[in-house]
Amino acid sequence: MAFSNEQDAKPQFHAPAADRQAGDKQLLDTQVWDKPGADRPDRVLIVLHQERSTPGRVGMALAERGFKLDVRRPRFGDPLPTDMNDHAGAVIFGGPMSANDTDAFVKQEIDWLKVPLSEQKPFLGICLGAQMLAKHLGANVGAHPGGLVEVGYYKLNPTECGKSLLPWPDHVYHWHREGFEVPSGAELLAEGDAFPNQAIRVGPAAYGIQFHPEVTLAMVHRWTSRASAMTLASGARGIQTHFSDRFAYDAAVRAWLDAFLDLWIGSARPCVETPVHVPATAAAEM
Repeated sequence: MAFSNEQDAKPQFHAPAADRQAGDKQLLDTQVWDKPGADRPDRVLIVLHQERSTPGRVGMALAERGFKLDVRRPRFGDPLPTDMNDHAGAVIFGGPMSANDTDAFVKQEIDWLKVPLSEQKPFLGICLGAQMLAKHLGANVGAHPGGLVEVGYYKLNPTECGKSLLPWPDHVYHWHREGFEVPSGAELLAEGDAFPNQAIRVGPAAYGIQFHPEVTLAMVHRWTSRASAMTLASGARGIQTHFSDRFAYDAAVRAWLDAFLDLWIGSARPCVETPVHVPATAAAEM
């Protein structure tokens, strides 16, 4: 079970389908179902699992890069696209359910992963999303054999393959009971202690990470208050440690997220050449 179900303070994203309010304008422009331009699509598909969950820092970072967020919640009836022609990439976030659950929307999302994988479009699975990726590729998803959880900050150890891609933070934030095996053909990018498989890459553009780089301070407050029982589970960090560790480790996580998004999807904004003024005397010497 991955657990990422609390509402962040901003931006807020409201329930799909009948519960959407047409006049709801937030920091990020959600539910953009308009036709994209002729060039590279400027939308990223965001798949969430709770009525009021948000993409947090990942969503804000994508918006800062010029992407529009197409937020969908299949759990509440939103469809998933049949191809990626209108999207530059896709992110499936966490949730309180398990990739092993028999709910129709869980199977729908797992089966849908064939779309970005077959098209080799950028895909990122976070926590439950990573477990769904592993499950789609035939790997097992399950609880720790000793009943441990990861709730709070834990040490992250990049593999040589992971180090070749980008620098990694020393500790990352977790909120989950289950982990995943590395699927056949996937590359292991980072490891942990209790849950050894922390980050994988599949093909050129699909990634799964067990940790939560999207969490904001407001999200940590909500998770630790509304689901405080998780902080008492075997292996979990105490509530106060979540905040002291965030002070120590969050800057590195933020830097990693920026570097990862540059690697994974880049920017929707075209590069603009800045004119360089060359003095007349210098031009004469060139």
